[in-house]
Amino acid sequence: MNRHTRLLALSALVAAPLVAAPTALAAVPQSPPAAVPAATCSVSGVLENEKVHLSGGGFTPGTAHVFGADGFGGTVEIGENGGFQIMNVPPAQYSVRQGGELTQCSGFSG
Repeated sequence: MNRHTRLLALSALVAAPLVAAPTALAAVPQSPPAAVPAATCSVSGVLENEKVHLSGGGFTPGTAHVFGADGFGGTVEIGENGGFQIMNVPPAQYSVRQGGELTQCSGFSG
């Protein structure tokens, strides 16, 4: 084989994977981006003092507003870890609003 023919054959062998690479990459399924954890809130069972504890996680650090069905409410400071705890509040259904998101607290059955 002369030098020119070898160069053409070698070029074709080198170029083939480069041409196929975009097609191969397009065929690989792309995984969706990691979802931001959803904020959660829960109400503990009624304690001996007839109060409950609220706790939550997955929130953005800063402030949030807590609302209770019995009228109890206020501002809570969300920690750097995205969580909060409020101790000894009246048993009720609670929700937490942060920004435009409203999170219903689970666990209240009364």
